[in-house]
Order: sequence, then structure tokens, then C-alpha cells
Amino acid sequence: MNELIKDYGAQTLIRIGSAGAMQERVKVRDVVLAQTASTAGSPSRTIFREMNFAPCADFDLLQAAWKAAQGKVATHVGGIYSSDTFYDEREDLGAQLMRHGVLCVEMETAELYTLAARYGRRALAVLTISDHLVTAEALPASEREGSFGDMVEIALEAAFS
Repeated sequence: MNELIKDYGAQTLIRIGSAGAMQERVKVRDVVLAQTASTAGSPSRTIFREMNFAPCADFDLLQAAWKAAQGKVATHVGGIYSSDTFYDEREDLGAQLMRHGVLCVEMETAELYTLAARYGRRALAVLTISDHLVTAEALPASEREGSFGDMVEIALEAAFS
């Protein structure tokens, strides 16, 4: 992301990818538009030190993605958790995130939003739920390939709106 901004002058960055649901109302195959991204640790911690910077999506991109999603797929907007570990072994943290309404977990958005803020760029994460931390439901790889098209269409429409 840093190189896309610095070396290529990227103005708009949209992450598309999978995520694990953390709320029962968020179902497998639903799309999540990440309004904010919490994290337990970040490469930017050395910059912010004791401050907890709250990275967020570009509002215009978020609004455009919301409009693009209407009538296509069940879509949720809200806070997500960007984790630097693939298999989190801290059940207490997951429970607190769920208690505070965090929609899902993934691995990149917090740093994407931080870099976008640092360089004055627009950023958004459009995520498809591939597995569920509450219900333990998960899409097999074959179904992941065929069910993520809505996310891509939403991201493209938002980028060019």
C-alpha cells in the first residue's frame, strides 16, 4: 500500500477480501463495509506511541459502496477488527470485540486506513464473510471462488462513482 501511494501516486485504495463474522446477524456470504478498523497492535504504533489512532474509511467511498450494494447482497456497515494473527488464541479479546459490536475480523484494513490518512488518500475495505466465529460455519474453497463477485462489483462501482 505504501508503495502504491508513494511510487505510483494511487489516490484511491480499496481492499477486497474475506473476513470472519463476529456477530450472529452477519451471515456467511454477507458483505461488510468497514467504517472503522480496530487493532491490538500496528506498525504505526511507533509513530503514535501512547495514542490510539482510530483509522476510518473515506466517507464518500463508503457511501458509494453502500449505494452500490443495495439490492445485490446483505450488507453491513460498521467497525471491524484487523488482527495480525491468523488464529487468535485470546478468547477474552474476541468476546470483548463481539460485545462491542465489531462485525468481523480480517488482517489488513487498519493499516490501509492509517496509510490513507497519513498521505491524504481515500480508502475502503469491502469484505465478504467466508467463515463465522460464532456459528463455526465456513465456506469451502470452491464456494469462495464463486460467491465473492458481489464484493468486487461493489468495490468497482464505488471506485468509479
